[in-house]
Amino acid sequence: MATTRDYYEILGLSKEASAEDIKKTYRKLALQYHPDRNKEAEAEEKFKEISEAYAVLSDTEKRAQYDRFGHAGIDGQYSAEDIFRGADFSGFGDIFEMFFGGGGGRRGPMGPRRGSDLQYDLYITFEEAAFGVQKDIDIQRTERCSKCSGTGAKEGTSPKRCPTCGGTGQVRTTRSGMGMQFVSTTTCNTCHGRGQIIESPCSVCNGAGRIRNRSKIKINVPAGADSGMSLRLNGEGDSGEPGASPGDLYVVLHVMEHKYFKRVDYDVITELSISFTQAALGADVMVDTLYGKVKMNIPAGTQTHSVFRLKDKGIQYLHGHRKGDQLIRVIIKTPTKLNQEQKELLRQFEYLSGGKKPEGDGKDSNEKSKEKPKKSKGIFEKVLDAFES
Repeated sequence: MATTRDYYEILGLSKEASAEDIKKTYRKLALQYHPDRNKEAEAEEKFKEISEAYAVLSDTEKRAQYDRFGHAGIDGQYSAEDIFRGADFSGFGDIFEMFFGGGGGRRGPMGPRRGSDLQYDLYITFEEAAFGVQKDIDIQRTERCSKCSGTGAKEGTSPKRCPTCGGTGQVRTTRSGMGMQFVSTTTCNTCHGRGQIIESPCSVCNGAGRIRNRSKIKINVPAGADSGMSLRLNGEGDSGEPGASPGDLYVVLHVMEHKYFKRVDYDVITELSISFTQAALGADVMVDTLYGKVKMNIPAGTQTHSVFRLKDKGIQYLHGHRKGDQLIRVIIKTPTKLNQEQKELLRQFEYLSGGKKPEGDGKDSNEKSKEKPKKSKGIFEKVLDAFES
């Protein structure tokens, strides 16, 4: 053999390298130095070196001979064909598919290209996402030309098989050496990979077989949909080349913010303002939900930021019949503008609740401590009337 450098050195491995290490290293170097990919002057010689080294080291018997006797154990005992005949080139389908006609599987024709996928951003309301909706959207996409039925040929004519590539869409160039066959595959320049040529192109699509067009498509948004969700519509993307399938359409949902409702998973969150008298005495209040107004009881003594739950008043689960809940956080309103009567009543209420005495009533502290209003309920009712009138 022509190579005199150590095979392990060529691959950059030690003598203890495993068969898997040798295989991985060769794969990497073969892709790096193949002359059809690497146009440097020494690339072809380098590729021959690493191929020869791998052919020996991947074969158990040849590797044992080489490890024991070096090149002397290989030279004179094996021809170039013998060296490569025992090499383990399994698992290199992608490399051989690109470069080697004899060592691996042959590459077939490229075939027509599938249509491109498209994306559409759809904006919907909070309620539409919660209950589901059907929308009509307008998109611009590539469609099959109706004039020529996608063939690209003028009416009454048909495409011809490409004489250069024979209809495969590819041109293969073969070189031999070192007992191997090197095959380079390129796209046919005559038909540009289609395998056909059109002598009389269609007047509408000019031979392309496809045209740009605006189309209306119905979109069914399921109940429970949320922002960021993507709906895939098979075959609604760009049309493919003749004989190929169309691409898909991906509709990305964007749910607009609601004035009152917020969503957390499948629950709906709202806030409800109540007066301090409602919080203190309790009350029945009407609450807005996705399903209309609902009566809810505020128990006496409710504190601000208390949270109440309305079962099954949330959003329907996307896959199933369950619903989330509505969570209502109550906010107690504090009056900001009080008239004199309201202020006085609040002072009296504070006093009756154990606070400091009201000022300016003309009585000293001893009299005030001894004297209590006879009907505290009447005072409280006055407070209630004053703040709810």
